[in-house]
Amino acid sequence: MFQTANSFYENLLKQIFGESIRLTDSSSTSGGCIHNTVKLTTNRGNYFLKWNENISDDMFEKEGKGLKLLFQADEIKVPEVISFGELEDKKYLLMEYLEPSPQIAGYWEDFGISLANLHRNHLNNKYGLDHDNYIGSLYQKNNFRNSWIDFFREERLEAQLQLALKNGLVSSEFASRYQKFYNLLPNLLPENPPSLLHGDLWNGNFMTGPDGKACLIDPAVYYGNREIELAFTRMFGGFDSQFYSSYHDAYPLEPGFDLRVEIYNMYPSMVHVNLFGTSYLLGVESVLRRYL
Repeated sequence: MFQTANSFYENLLKQIFGESIRLTDSSSTSGGCIHNTVKLTTNRGNYFLKWNENISDDMFEKEGKGLKLLFQADEIKVPEVISFGELEDKKYLLMEYLEPSPQIAGYWEDFGISLANLHRNHLNNKYGLDHDNYIGSLYQKNNFRNSWIDFFREERLEAQLQLALKNGLVSSEFASRYQKFYNLLPNLLPENPPSLLHGDLWNGNFMTGPDGKACLIDPAVYYGNREIELAFTRMFGGFDSQFYSSYHDAYPLEPGFDLRVEIYNMYPSMVHVNLFGTSYLLGVESVLRRYL
């Protein structure tokens, strides 16, 4: 198996860089819960490879496009995309390898300010993206909408509800209450301008890069209300308090954000329902009971 894998890595590197490159070592890395993840050591430096034989044909293409959008914004570090495609029946995404290092002093403050600067990217005047992508292994719709409420309702909440209904994870009674909640959204959520978002920003989707600063990985990029990104960071324990205070100082949120967090997080909760099961319905049910 080792020789077979190394043969694939060597063939891939030569296809991309030519005959002058030589693989000197390969080692599996942590974080590969869906994909195979490997550090490739070569005579031309180190590279990070994701590969998988059993995913949608365009999954790595969409991840690569998202990373390129974040890279071009140049506000917070992301790994540079080198190539994506398919070789020997394996889909792959090849990136620069970022050597983890200790956090700098003021790490969380710097992270908060950098994310605020990313969110100041308002190059799109609509919510969505010019292509759909994935959040985890789930398809994520990004049809453009003029209104954040419309986008959040149709492309986020309703899309996940329909998938849960299809898979028999929720009842028709639940769906009726869930959809009734949509009518309340215009009075609950502000219409902030579309910001460039990472889209899946929890504490498993960033790392500390070689400069000791935060680096974003595994995105599900789109243009949306920046509040949903900040709410997402509070899933699974949240970030350091200094991250939030520095973000707010750099790009203040509208009053009442803390009350809106659970509403925004109905989306990642429903994603987790569809990925991992009905235990994640508890948070969604709590919101419905509060407002209906």
